[in-house]
Amino acid sequence: MSEFTSQVALVTGANKGIGFEIAKQLGLKGIKVYVGTRSLQNGYTAVDELKSLGINASSILIDLNDEQSIQDAYTYLNTHEAKLDILVNNAGIIDTEDGIASQTALSSVRRTFDTNFFGTLLVTQKMLPLVKKATSGRIVNISSGLGSLTLNADPNWEHASTKLIGYNSSKAAVNMLTVQLAWELKKTAIKVNAANPNFTATELIPNSSGGRPISEGAATAIQLALLPDDGPTGQLFEDGQVLPW
Repeated sequence: MSEFTSQVALVTGANKGIGFEIAKQLGLKGIKVYVGTRSLQNGYTAVDELKSLGINASSILIDLNDEQSIQDAYTYLNTHEAKLDILVNNAGIIDTEDGIASQTALSSVRRTFDTNFFGTLLVTQKMLPLVKKATSGRIVNISSGLGSLTLNADPNWEHASTKLIGYNSSKAAVNMLTVQLAWELKKTAIKVNAANPNFTATELIPNSSGGRPISEGAATAIQLALLPDDGPTGQLFEDGQVLPW
């Protein structure tokens, strides 16, 4: 029997892409996974695939732009599970109108923050009481190197030219959430970290090509979700390396 078989995980935006891969790999460890999705039909499709692999999976409606859906998801999990060992805040967007700071419409930036930061913050706040009931909870925020102030300021960084004021700023805010929540929970067994998938071949970036395989993009988040009790907290990781804020 796996050491993880008694654990429960919630992964937001898990019906496809990196989120699905995270849910799959956690499920293959024996963890019961909840596939958080804005569309139950898409969730059912994802769950069917996971179940075909022998994974204990369920779909749960959770839309980061719908506070009631987040509250309902908490109520369901509190009733049926009473704890949450792993929370992976994966759901996020890149708005099609996002761009450089001098020209991007405020409406685009607001849409991005509504999902990437405000939605992530609300999910975390709502689910935290369940994470606190776990023996050693893990919270993983999917961030980005694009949210690093240090890397954005480095002209030699490989992604230095990718300046999306909405997306980059929203991920910088997610990084701040990671740091502050880790500090707040430093006297508990809960670990809070951020993962940078790096440029990965998913639907998140429209009309793009290339990028690393989804399995590689998901690997850091999976590692952070399964950290041992002496693992780190309050840091941003990519492929086992700590990135600068």
